[in-house]
Amino acid sequence: MSAATTRSRIPDRLCAEAVDLARSAAEEAAAPGVVGEHVTAVADGDRVVTHFFECKEPGYRGWRWAVTVARASRAKNVTLDETVLLPGSDSLLAPEWVPWSERLRPGDMGPGDLLPTEAEDLRLEPGYSGEDMPPPNSVVPEVTPRNLADLVEAEDAAEVAAEDAAGLASDLAGPGTDAAPAVPARGTIAAVAEELGMRRARVLSRYGLHVAADRWDESFGAKTPMAQAAPAPCVSCGFLLPLAGSLRQAFGVCANEFSPADGRVVSLAYGCGGHSEAAVMPKPLRPAPPVLDSVGADAFPLRPARDSGSVLTGAAPDGDTEDLGHS
Repeated sequence: MSAATTRSRIPDRLCAEAVDLARSAAEEAAAPGVVGEHVTAVADGDRVVTHFFECKEPGYRGWRWAVTVARASRAKNVTLDETVLLPGSDSLLAPEWVPWSERLRPGDMGPGDLLPTEAEDLRLEPGYSGEDMPPPNSVVPEVTPRNLADLVEAEDAAEVAAEDAAGLASDLAGPGTDAAPAVPARGTIAAVAEELGMRRARVLSRYGLHVAADRWDESFGAKTPMAQAAPAPCVSCGFLLPLAGSLRQAFGVCANEFSPADGRVVSLAYGCGGHSEAAVMPKPLRPAPPVLDSVGADAFPLRPARDSGSVLTGAAPDGDTEDLGHS
């Protein structure tokens, strides 16, 4: 071990004794009353010492004020180097920072919030570029240099005519009115794209399509408890509005105001108790009303039969009966 390394581990005497200078520097940088007791002094090098003080500020448990002082060679005056608040071994630290793109959750956006989309977002892919050129292997004849001049002249003439018409309309409307926006010529690729709603810089990619489908199926799919207890799936419900495109085969929008999925994208295998063709519960059974017969008569014997008792009486000739009330 060299002599320089040995000297650097032993705090300089004048720098180690400059506790008051270090405390005054920490109190000047911190709020009043938050600098605690002096903890220790550590040598950072030759004639460089860092003094540590307790931090009593709420929310900074275990943190320490670190004040570094230094002294020039053969000088007797100690000068201040820097003052900083550092965490200790058992200090309370903030959680690790997470980018906003990873912290964002569904429902976090509010009115006026803007959510920028990355340029390389896998959920999107380039859409209509705005060019009016036919795609490769198209039935539209390819533009050649021979007829290119004719096409350019025709386009220039059409633009001049459109500008003249717009200027005339603006003059007739009077000052202070704006001219109508230019509309693509009918029959061009731009006009067809405008009519079909395809003039978008980016459209949903296959990856974005699958991610959205998985998310919708997880929320309103066949495996949800509501769908398991439903009388029938949404594919046979009259409140289902099918989607357009390839998603029409698996999803739709619920239009039942009493359904828990009203206004949501639901799977065709989803279902709830608000199905339009749900079975009607049968009415409870009622007992039949009592029947009173006021015409018929029931015959009742006046005395029991002779052989109905357990004790036999003297035999009497048949037909020898006594009228009721005689002894």
